[in-house]
Amino acid sequence: MISLLRILSSAAALTAALGCSHATVAHGQTPPPKLPPMRADTATLRHKLDSIADAHHGVVGYSVIDIDNNVRLSRRGDEKFPTASLIKVAVLVTVYDLVAKGQLSLDDPITVLKIDQVPGSGVVQYLHNGTILTVRDAAWLMITISDNTATNLLLDRIIIRRVWNKMDSLGLHDTRVHSKSFLRVASIAMDSSVKYGLGVTTPNEMATLFQLLAQGKAVNPSADSAMLDILEHNENGEKLQRYVYGVRAAHKSGETDQVRTECSLYYLRNRIVACVLTKENKDQRYSPDTEAHLTIGRMGEAIVNAWGGIPKT
Repeated sequence: MISLLRILSSAAALTAALGCSHATVAHGQTPPPKLPPMRADTATLRHKLDSIADAHHGVVGYSVIDIDNNVRLSRRGDEKFPTASLIKVAVLVTVYDLVAKGQLSLDDPITVLKIDQVPGSGVVQYLHNGTILTVRDAAWLMITISDNTATNLLLDRIIIRRVWNKMDSLGLHDTRVHSKSFLRVASIAMDSSVKYGLGVTTPNEMATLFQLLAQGKAVNPSADSAMLDILEHNENGEKLQRYVYGVRAAHKSGETDQVRTECSLYYLRNRIVACVLTKENKDQRYSPDTEAHLTIGRMGEAIVNAWGGIPKT
């Protein structure tokens, strides 16, 4: 029997495909020439980003990478920050790495039991006992709507330590997931879990992970392309995407009371990775207009504008 989530995922993919068809070049027309990478005024950008960060009532770290020109700038780039749900990107990469190694299949079934269902973001917590998903379904839901129960089901399947091992293999030794969502009691690193919550990373490490995905080096070009496609369907637009509606981006965000985070791969004239992580935020409202969302949004706008703004189609 085809699961409900498989139908929903297929419908979403079909809608995306139909939407993309309108952007294709008509038969007989010559596609516009691809512009060469541009050089941004990174000194001015750094001043702008630092000014936004200085005005924020909390701690802000960022890391920006111009992949095509190998240019980087950061603030608190090597400082550890709580990730909240941003750590789910590391889980996704580990899932696809195990698939590439033949140790897991995207079509493997996962049965949802009542004991697995946890609160917070997502829809799997509301599905009936015994619903059958696939690994692919769970991965899609984990990223696109940050489903906590789907995340936990994947972590049960792949084992948390394998996420650590995969991050270590990429040189990302400070990027860690500690436990399943809403199950800190089962943390495999309790001291760090108490301090940082679900996961921990640095702005530079998470930006590097997105850079590796863009370059096809996180797992392999095919797997990385599939993961970026999932990340492009992320439905949260309250932070880095806030003031740049219409820009193509593969992104993932996270939030808890004092934490707001997001990392994005912007497809501009250049491929630009932007990661902004905040902690110790004074404004802890769960509102689209909480201060951290506005801060991250203004930083996203400044970064996109520094590389020519939203590309004209």
